[in-house]
Amino acid sequence: MSVLSSSLSDGKLAGRIFDERQLAEAIGGSDARRYALVNRALKDGTLIRLKRGTYLLPRSVSAETPHPFAVAQALLPGSYVSFETALAYHGWIPEAVYITASVTPGRKTLEFETPVMGRFSYHPLAIETYQFLVGVERLKLGSLTAFVATPLRALLDLVALRKISWTDLGWLTSGLRIDEDHLKSLTAREFAMFWGVYKHKSVNEFLRSVEHAVGTGGSPSPGV
Repeated sequence: MSVLSSSLSDGKLAGRIFDERQLAEAIGGSDARRYALVNRALKDGTLIRLKRGTYLLPRSVSAETPHPFAVAQALLPGSYVSFETALAYHGWIPEAVYITASVTPGRKTLEFETPVMGRFSYHPLAIETYQFLVGVERLKLGSLTAFVATPLRALLDLVALRKISWTDLGWLTSGLRIDEDHLKSLTAREFAMFWGVYKHKSVNEFLRSVEHAVGTGGSPSPGV
């Protein structure tokens, strides 16, 4: 174990994602000493760099490894986990997902390939002002937290990303393999929550059509 990882393994940074400032506070000393310790730890694998200025300790050093969703937040603060990643987490789709995909508040699609933690992607969507976190939950994942889309929000984000037009329930039940019981469990209140979230008319039409197809029994949705 390197000198740096030994000094961090029992401290408050164990099991967490940390930046240069937190690292400097934890180990102290001069910049030159810190850079030397970091480079040595990176070379021997007792420190992992997720991206420039963002680190974590490997499982061999720390008792707890951060959840990938918490890593996604650290790589791009302000984002939230969504799309197939969130649908799989909620048990709505059966397939394993090999990339942690999130919605970014920025305008550019980004992707990070990290050692140990895998791939992370971030996608911008056309969302109305002040509606970015509608239907997004703050979840406790070990000692850390992450923002994760609810199933309907994740589904609508996927529709917006792929520019899917409504045909029938087949794309959901056969294409994505979502159990129809999951769709029928959605309430009129959940559907109403997302009116006014997306700028594209096609997403609102998809929302209206899904609600009509599963028959929530609530009040009629607003027109689009």
